[in-house]
Amino acid sequence: MKAVLDTNVLVSACWKPDGLEAATVALGLGGAYTICISAPVLGEYRDVLARKKLHGLSDRADSILSGLERVAVRYESAVRIDAARDEDDNRFLECAFSAEANYLITGNLRHYPDVCGLTRVVNARRFLAECFDRELARLDRP
Repeated sequence: MKAVLDTNVLVSACWKPDGLEAATVALGLGGAYTICISAPVLGEYRDVLARKKLHGLSDRADSILSGLERVAVRYESAVRIDAARDEDDNRFLECAFSAEANYLITGNLRHYPDVCGLTRVVNARRFLAECFDRELARLDRP
């Protein structure tokens, strides 16, 4: 199974290390699914995670980035897609299309179409529920 992570998933994973987005990132970094990236996607990750508002979380952000650089599979985006509201979000769709990813995981569902090519756009909760139901149940326990 392959997935592209929107930058907001990484930001949420930094802010809430016990949250669903952090679990989603951790599962990918651990090899439970393949995280797909492209040069523009990795560039946005680096830019956003280095922003001043995340300065206090830089150790967590650095750890996530180094993990992604180590395990994510890189794809060259061979097509241009113009389906997202924000032009920068199209880079994530292009990566997903090139990778033939099953999922694009985002916290901003309204910014994307529900489906693009073979890729379904879902939030972390839906992704975990569909693909890792046992892990989600464990996370939801008090």
